[in-house]
Amino acid sequence: MPSAGIVPRRAVQLAALFAMMVAFTAQLLGALLPVIPLFIAASVVNLGLDLVLQHKQPGLLAVLGRIRFDVTVRQLLRDMLILVGLLHIDGINPLEEQAPLTITLLLFYGTHFVCQAVAVLVRRTRSLPFVTRNIDASALRLTDAPPRILSRQTGRRLLRFSVPTTTGMMLTAITTDAFWGGIGLAVSLALSAGGTLYLGTWLLPKKRVANEKQALEWLDNWLAEYQPTVGMYFSGGSSSAYQANMWLSTLADLDGNPIIVLRERFMVQKIEATDVPIVCIPKVANLMRLEHSTLKVLLHPANSGKTSQILRIPSIKHAFTNHGESDKLSSCNPYAKAYDEVWVAGPAARDRYQLADIGVEDKDVIEVGRPQLAPIQPYTGAPAGRLTTVLYAPTWEGWDGNPGNTSVILAGENIVRELLADDNVRLLYKPHPMTGSVDPQAGAANTRIQAMITEANTRRSGARPGPEAAAELTRCTEELNALTTSAFRKSADELERMRLQGTPEEGRAAAVAAAVTAWEEAYWNSFPEWEHRIIITARPGIFSCFNEADVLISDVSSVVSDYLTSEKPYAVANTSGMSEDDFRVNFPTVRAATILTPEAAEVAGLLDAVRNPEKDTLAAERAELKEHLLGPSDPPSSVRFNQSALALCTKADERRVRMENRLSGIPGQRSQEDVDTSETAENQASGASDATAAV
Repeated sequence: MPSAGIVPRRAVQLAALFAMMVAFTAQLLGALLPVIPLFIAASVVNLGLDLVLQHKQPGLLAVLGRIRFDVTVRQLLRDMLILVGLLHIDGINPLEEQAPLTITLLLFYGTHFVCQAVAVLVRRTRSLPFVTRNIDASALRLTDAPPRILSRQTGRRLLRFSVPTTTGMMLTAITTDAFWGGIGLAVSLALSAGGTLYLGTWLLPKKRVANEKQALEWLDNWLAEYQPTVGMYFSGGSSSAYQANMWLSTLADLDGNPIIVLRERFMVQKIEATDVPIVCIPKVANLMRLEHSTLKVLLHPANSGKTSQILRIPSIKHAFTNHGESDKLSSCNPYAKAYDEVWVAGPAARDRYQLADIGVEDKDVIEVGRPQLAPIQPYTGAPAGRLTTVLYAPTWEGWDGNPGNTSVILAGENIVRELLADDNVRLLYKPHPMTGSVDPQAGAANTRIQAMITEANTRRSGARPGPEAAAELTRCTEELNALTTSAFRKSADELERMRLQGTPEEGRAAAVAAAVTAWEEAYWNSFPEWEHRIIITARPGIFSCFNEADVLISDVSSVVSDYLTSEKPYAVANTSGMSEDDFRVNFPTVRAATILTPEAAEVAGLLDAVRNPEKDTLAAERAELKEHLLGPSDPPSSVRFNQSALALCTKADERRVRMENRLSGIPGQRSQEDVDTSETAENQASGASDATAAV
């Protein structure tokens, strides 16, 4: 069943298509009859509608392009109908007046197609085989991008440059004086020809960037100079960037020279603020150049189809870190055996891999903890105030259709209803960003839950923070955005962004961390403590919500494992259809949780245990489960993670030495030193033989 927002959008699109067809029909009738008012109105409305749709509904116009009714065809048809209309208007001489207009119009289209060809050439010259960030790439002769309307927006350029033509022709239709049409066409021709010449300046040596060969040589030289040791490799869709972003601070704190290797160009801007150099290399052939660099280890927070391509490089050791651990099958993907090592948080994940029996050997599983969890504050006891803050953070529905993946569909509304019925509860609702992306039922339930929370807020009242709180949040937002958001002009392309996102200022990472902390504090202070919150934005992050909450309600997911580091009470919804005993056996992360059935009748008991710690019978089990899931707290996870990275670097070095030793013993692969030594020995042997012969 389509969501409520899709039906009106489709209705608008169909109405726009119908209006365009009506405009073309009216323009044709007005031209043939002729009915000058109808002809003029239809011509103007037709062009204006196309201009609006270029901005508001580009996807709809893309559909027209697929049926060969693209913008060029539409505009050419409009102009031909205008010429037909002028032929039928008395007082306009076809030979003396309209023929020059037709010739000028053809010249206009000629310059349009020339501009198209120049735009293609410019785009090709401004496409490097890689994209960088946090790297000084000025040696590549990076320049500002040409205006978008000339280089990339073909449709908008043609329509906008056609406005003077249509205006002049309409004045000619009114006055029967071809002069006005000639003026309009001259302006359009001048715009198109001038734009083409201006765009062509980007093909001149002064504005041309390095070619592919020069760029790849620069990349090799930069790698040799920077000498990366440990990197993070990531490939994925636009919504999966969070999987890489959670590892940025950990990567930056490692000993050595870290690097981030990406495969999709758009992902360069999806990576959050970091000082770590970023290199995006889309083509496999260019990716293989990393084999000759000093890079020793690559960390992989996710599997993707392109992961197998980087695994071909034997000189680099690969460790799978995943982007979170849970009891779900996705945390034990058989693909993991392709890596040299699998890094997990604690003993629970080690056991999980062995029970899954997917080919991952126990010796290759390394326990490193979860260094990202350092910002999570520990449990300090019962809620201090009147209100109990409950964080409901369900996961999404997943790809396999398992009803136990998310509680949103079967239990979400019941859980929220029970929480809202308690006047002493403040609810924070933070659904997974991909909720509803596969199953429309999850999206619909998510929408209903948000409506319930919004309606519940209308029944509450109390003191609100003063205007200074909102002002502080605005100030912190501006400060944080200035540090983490790169402002580009609309015409900026990849190369211009590369130039603007060169080497970061010293100390920026620390400034960003401080700004995030200040923003989160200002965010929570800007709302009344009694108000329920729906959090569907990236900020505040899940860890900030952990610190604000007294208790978590979630599903079987990595959210539960991460929350356990606080040792606060938590609950997990069981929508799998299993009995509670089977549920606890199959999913060890829920061992210290309150289990909620789809009816959510257990919510009242959960809240009672949170408010009265003496009734909390699971506290000791949470502490034990925390160590089982996340490993010991001493030494800290950050130390263990760094030690594991250094150890894997050592293994990479040892392999390189072994390979060099083997190659040195293969004929044709000997080093120059071996060759010199061999030649010396041969000369000595030859001299001894000559002496013997002389005797």
